[in-house]
Parts: sequence; C-alpha cells; structure tokens
Amino acid sequence: MPQPPLLVPELVGAAAAEVEPLRTACEQAVGRLRTPRWHAVGVDEDGPAVFRPGARGNVRGYGADVPVSLTATTTTAEHTEHTALPLPLLVAGWLRGRAGAYAVVGELVHPSTTPSDCLARGKELADELNGDPAADWAVLVLADGARTRAVPGAGRVDERAAGFDGAVATALADADALAALDPMVAAALGAQGRAAWQVLAGVAIGSGTNWAGELLYSAAPYGVGYHVALWQAR
Repeated sequence: MPQPPLLVPELVGAAAAEVEPLRTACEQAVGRLRTPRWHAVGVDEDGPAVFRPGARGNVRGYGADVPVSLTATTTTAEHTEHTALPLPLLVAGWLRGRAGAYAVVGELVHPSTTPSDCLARGKELADELNGDPAADWAVLVLADGARTRAVPGAGRVDERAAGFDGAVATALADADALAALDPMVAAALGAQGRAAWQVLAGVAIGSGTNWAGELLYSAAPYGVGYHVALWQAR
C-alpha cells in the first residue's frame, strides 16, 4: 500500500472524505492480514535500516500531533524513542494501531537499491520469516507509484506515468512482473516505491508459495500513483 501522510484523518481535516476510498482500502487490507506481527518494508534515503517494535514516532511534522508506535505494548527494556521515525514506518505504525496488530518490525531500503539486490534481500527475508519458530509474520510493503501524474494544478507531468502505474497495478498479482520493473524509468517518474515492490517480488519468489493477488485500489487522486493490494497463498 502507499505511504501518504494524508491517510491520517487529523492531517487532512475537511479533505478527509476525499481520501476515504484510499484509507478504507488500506484498512481493509491490513484488517485481513492473518497474523498480528508484521514486517514492514519501505523506501527511504536513510536505508538500509531496521527499526524494532519498540520504536515510536509522531506525525506532528506533517501538521498534527498524532503519536504512533510499532508495538501495542512497550516495556522499559525494549522502548526506543524515534522522534523522526521515517514516513513509511509512521504509516505502518498508524495502520498497526488501526488494525489492532501487536508489533511491526520496520525495514527501510534505499531508493537506489538495484533490482538484483532487492530480489536478493526479499529472498533472504522470506527465509528469515519462514524460519521464525515463534510466530507467523505478514509482510507489509509501503510504496508510492509515479509522482508525475496529470492532475489540475500539478507540477511536472510525464506522459509515461499513467502507463507505469497501470503496469504496477497489473504486476501486483505477478511477482515476476514486479521483478522486471525498470529502475531507470521508475526513478525518472519519482516512483521510489519500485525498490520495495522488488523486495516483495523476492519474498514471493523465495517463499516457494503461489500467491493470489487482489487489487483493492489503484488511482492517483493527487497526481501520485497509489496502489493497495492483498496477496494471499493459493
């Protein structure tokens, strides 16, 4: 799913109704995850980095005092305060709270990570999660599409953006197609989410499981491609 701050109602005020379809799709997707423990993968310039469930943050940097946490309960021993929790993990923590999930491990990959390295990390992550005897895990991928879609009042527009996002929407049901996304085109369109999607492709391939994808939302309400999909084992 995408990572726009506008998912948080307190940040958008009267415009909350405009993004309700997107928010509803995101909440529907996380509400259908079969485990209360998530491994979230997002893209950020600070990557690679890992944030453990004790991490907390606040969306106040985007205009409202709304605290979020990567865990439902935090003991003194495991608590670490992150006042600048990166946006993908702020959104993951906020969604965790909405879904009532227990804990999120947050992982960031750098936007320039090559497709081969993304796939390798995804396969490695599949092995790590499958080998955890203590709990089942869901993988939550936070990724925005092209930032150059045509909307009234938008800035730079690239005619390739709609086609790119259409391909992503289709590829969210096909791990091989996600793996084939062109990093150069994605970078030109501002689609940093490419790296996280290709980690997802590696997880799917490395898990040895056949996945059925369900696209819940795909649109560009503010000139940025947003996609929400749910993958479940066949």
